[in-house]
Amino acid sequence: MFCTIYFGVIFTDKKKLINLIVLIIAIIVFIVCGVILVMRLLPEKENFDKYKNNSSTENSSSSEIVELPDNPIDFATLTAENGDAVAWIQVDGTAIDYPVFRSGLNTADDFYLNHDRYKKAKSAGSLYVQQVNSGDFTDPNTVVYGHNMRNGSMFGTLKKFRNTAFFNENRNITVYTKGHILKYEIFSAFVFDDRHIINSYDFYNTESYQNFLDICKNPVSVSKNVIKDASVTTDDKIITLSTCTSAENERYLVVGVLRSDTRTK
Repeated sequence: MFCTIYFGVIFTDKKKLINLIVLIIAIIVFIVCGVILVMRLLPEKENFDKYKNNSSTENSSSSEIVELPDNPIDFATLTAENGDAVAWIQVDGTAIDYPVFRSGLNTADDFYLNHDRYKKAKSAGSLYVQQVNSGDFTDPNTVVYGHNMRNGSMFGTLKKFRNTAFFNENRNITVYTKGHILKYEIFSAFVFDDRHIINSYDFYNTESYQNFLDICKNPVSVSKNVIKDASVTTDDKIITLSTCTSAENERYLVVGVLRSDTRTK
C-alpha cells in the first residue's frame, strides 16, 4: 500500500494528500486576495508633508503688538506646483486633510472632479470650489466638492457625520488660505437633493440666504444631524461640504459657520 510522510503525518491514501495540498493552496490564495482587498479599501495615503510648515499658530494674549504667526501651509510650494490651489482643509475626526483647488479660467467648473493636484486624470479627483465662488472663502457660502470614495479618501469619510454621536463629538472644520486660518463650527449634516446650491440661492440676498439656512436648520431628510440651537444668521459666513451618495439625485452636505479668522504671515 502507498505510504507517504507529509509534514509529519502518515498518509495511506494518495488522494487525501493531494486534497490537503489543494486545500493549503486555496487557503493561501484566499489570504492573499483578502490582504489585497483590505489594502484597496484603506484610505489612500498621499504625502502632503512638503506643503506644511511646523511653526506654531498660537496668538499671544498680551496687549503688545506681536508678529503674525506662520501659516501651517506652505502656499508658496503648493501654488508653484499648481496655481489653482486656493486653500487647505481639515475636518475633525475624518481623514480629510487636503488642498482645495479652484478651476482656472481655461478649465471646466468640474475639472478637479477627475484630476489630481498635478492636473493629471484621476478617478478620485481632488477637493475643489467652482468659479462661482471667489476661492478665498470670503463669500457668504463657499461650497467645496469632493468624491465620496469607498477607500475613505477625498470626502469618503464625510459619511461619518450620519452618526449622531460622531456628529456631536466632531464639530470643527479648519480652512487655511493665504494669510488666514479659518475655523468653522459644524451645525448641520444632511442628505439634500442635487441642485447646484450657489446657482439656486442668492447668498447676497438676505431672504434667499435665510431660506437656505432654514433648510440646514430643519432638513427634510431621514438622514440628518442638526444643532438645533446653533447661532447662525445671514450676517455669518458658512462653508458647505458636498459629496455624492449612492443615489444619483442626492448629495450629502456638511455645513459649518465661521467662528474665527486668524491672520497669518
